[in-house]
Amino acid sequence: MPWYVGLDEAGYGPNLGPLVVASTACLVAGKPNQCLWKKLSSAIRKSEHENDGRLLVDDSKKVNEGPNGLARLERGVLTAMSLRECRPICVNDYLASVSLGRSREDLDVEPWFDPDDPLPTANEADELVEISSRVADTSETAGISWGPIRSVAVPAPRFNRLLDEWRVKSGVLSSAVIQLLHAVLELPGDEPIHVYVDKLGGRHFYAPLLNEAFPGGWVNVHCEGAARCEYSIDGMERSISLRFEPRADGMHLNVALASMAAKYLREVCMGQFNRYWLTRLPGLKPTAGYPSDASRFFDAIRPLIAADGIEERNVWRTR
Repeated sequence: MPWYVGLDEAGYGPNLGPLVVASTACLVAGKPNQCLWKKLSSAIRKSEHENDGRLLVDDSKKVNEGPNGLARLERGVLTAMSLRECRPICVNDYLASVSLGRSREDLDVEPWFDPDDPLPTANEADELVEISSRVADTSETAGISWGPIRSVAVPAPRFNRLLDEWRVKSGVLSSAVIQLLHAVLELPGDEPIHVYVDKLGGRHFYAPLLNEAFPGGWVNVHCEGAARCEYSIDGMERSISLRFEPRADGMHLNVALASMAAKYLREVCMGQFNRYWLTRLPGLKPTAGYPSDASRFFDAIRPLIAADGIEERNVWRTR
């Protein structure tokens, strides 16, 4: 029974709000490389399938479309958490379950962050219980046990400090990925671990990153190229293999769910970010933080930032 782990990010491109990188894991009976969408098809669907009441798990860009996007993201992520008997009632509970490293400490110092914000924010709790029960029954029948969701949140102040250290934006993303990969060693048991990662910024070489993530292990390179990069790690107490490939969130359910978890936490943070500044500047149009709109929003709040004595680089990500 191997572990399947998926990793993905949300918020790499924006100038406002945090970068979030997330992972999900499940233990699956049978041989590796099974399609989990097929095994769970009676309870979970992709975006191209009929909207017939099954839970939507897919690339977060497809899930987070339209006015109900946040509700669909939340439904998938909180359902996955409930399969481990984790039902957060506020942002603080959510972060206590998922956050790694300094994520919580970094968010705590943000003036807009509110740990007491109630959850769910876009769904009825009773509705989630019904969905969770259906997915739990289907998972049990399919021989799937769910592991933890893990997230690393990197708000603007730490993002810019890491950028100063790494000199390149991809280094900031790599530092979060390293934390999440190292955390897979905490998965219980001695079963093999198969990790699938959406390619990071189009790069084709990951051995140095894996050396950081698995200290004491030996990185074997099986292939590196545009289509995929595959590795295994020797010298650990269990078998670990990794595959980095483009559009992995459309090929592996765990990567899709990680994409949703990363996007969900970022959306919750951006909701708080917008609420904080709109309360102080009524009438300001909210922002998603991406370059096409971020400058407009930042120019509007710049006088407030100055009045508060906040350094601009603690709000604006320089890349």
